[in-house]
Amino acid sequence: MTRVVITGACGKMGRAILKLVLEDNGLQVASLVEMAGHPMTGREHDLLAGGPVIVDDITKAIGDADVVVDFTEAAASIKHFRSAAEAGAAHVIGTTGFREDELREIREKKGARVVISPNMSVGMNILFDLARRTSAILKDDYDIEIVEMHHRWKKDAPSGSALRIKDAVEAGQADRKWVGVFGRQGITGERKADEIGVMSVRGGDIIGEHTLYFTGIGERLELAHKAWSRDNFARGALIAAKWLVTQPPGIYSMKDVLGL
Repeated sequence: MTRVVITGACGKMGRAILKLVLEDNGLQVASLVEMAGHPMTGREHDLLAGGPVIVDDITKAIGDADVVVDFTEAAASIKHFRSAAEAGAAHVIGTTGFREDELREIREKKGARVVISPNMSVGMNILFDLARRTSAILKDDYDIEIVEMHHRWKKDAPSGSALRIKDAVEAGQADRKWVGVFGRQGITGERKADEIGVMSVRGGDIIGEHTLYFTGIGERLELAHKAWSRDNFARGALIAAKWLVTQPPGIYSMKDVLGL
């Protein structure tokens, strides 16, 4: 039985993760964590009557837990990372918006067991792999643009997944010096051959949509992923959690989890 700490337990992703944990006979809720001052702190979660009360300090929550599943904000997530590493617990991080120094801390922490990915969806991670492979095949004959769409409440732009797609495209043609263009306005001149455009759209309750365009002369290839439920992200995170608890210390991605 894998004992799971869920951070941001009352948020949209936290609720989706908790729901799936309760449906999985191989998983057990160890603790539920929310931010300090949250109105549910000290109370039972509405999805888990009779379960552990929600706490606002992860150091009091880890105990003998096996893994922390974390979809919060960067400032909270880096603190959760430090606590999990100190306790020897595995840590699945779906949070985006980390600063480079925070990512460096995660990568360089000895003894930590982490799966970190801007998108835990199985389908989205296949898209990352296809982006790299397609880029390597089409080379410089096609212009490359990325458009991502998310709900009005998303706080960072572009999305971490859009940046991951960009990284995958660049990896497919590693000999080129790429230039990222994040939005266009005014008289920009002709598009340069080594640009990768990344455009962000925000509105309504869009869960997440990403489209990668390879546009040539007379044709266009589109690779797209559209999510209409957070369950796919939660399901991927729990696949990662089960996998990670059996692994040696290291910093892993969903590519490792899925064997891509």
